[in-house]
Amino acid sequence: MKMKKLAFSCGALLLGASSLAQAGLSANIGVTSNYLWRGITQTGDGAAVSGGIDWGHDSGFYLGTWASNIDWGVGNGAEVDFYGGYDGSIGDFGYGIGAIYYYYPSSNYDDSDFAELNFKGSWKFLEAGIDWTVYGQADSGAPFDSGDLYYHLSVSFDVAETWSIGGTVGYYDFDTNSRWEDDNNHGDDVNYSHIQLDIGKSAGDWGDFTFTVSKASTNYKSSAGDNNYWGNDTDDVKFLISWAKTFE
Repeated sequence: MKMKKLAFSCGALLLGASSLAQAGLSANIGVTSNYLWRGITQTGDGAAVSGGIDWGHDSGFYLGTWASNIDWGVGNGAEVDFYGGYDGSIGDFGYGIGAIYYYYPSSNYDDSDFAELNFKGSWKFLEAGIDWTVYGQADSGAPFDSGDLYYHLSVSFDVAETWSIGGTVGYYDFDTNSRWEDDNNHGDDVNYSHIQLDIGKSAGDWGDFTFTVSKASTNYKSSAGDNNYWGNDTDDVKFLISWAKTFE
């Protein structure tokens, strides 16, 4: 999930994530023209198919798993996420804490797994969150090793009975050390920001459609296995359309 991941969109997760606060078991499927994660493509700007299973309890506790195809330029692969946590609310204020493990089973994505803790708060149409990398299989001191922080602020509105609009701004602060910086001569250039606009349309039993415009501004390192390269998404505005359906 990187492009190492650098490359779950914020705001409306476009690939079919369901609401986890409901009691019971649910499943979801999704298709997108481009799998974006925090502003960076995970499929080389290609299409992705995803699916997941979630369990939620009325108390606010939830567990789930979700999977998608990926391609970071080293061949086709898969991402499998395992997550759990707790969501609660006090009046109009919501809060949550959770954990997620990103697993990459394909051999050409060795040493790519990592885990995060996430914290979020919300008020009506606003949400803010922090994701903290607590474990990674990357080289010591490299991005997605540990200590990375991702911040986001999102807004979302229902603008008509079946239409919604949302926006997200995010910033990734990677905890790279001097050894890794000196070896690669890029240092803190891996840090980046992104902005995203989502327009959603509910089609009832036919699922939900989302049109997304996203722009990232970064020099980022993408690596998987023995492959390493640098890319620049500074002027790359991405347009994509996605469909998702949840079964309860």
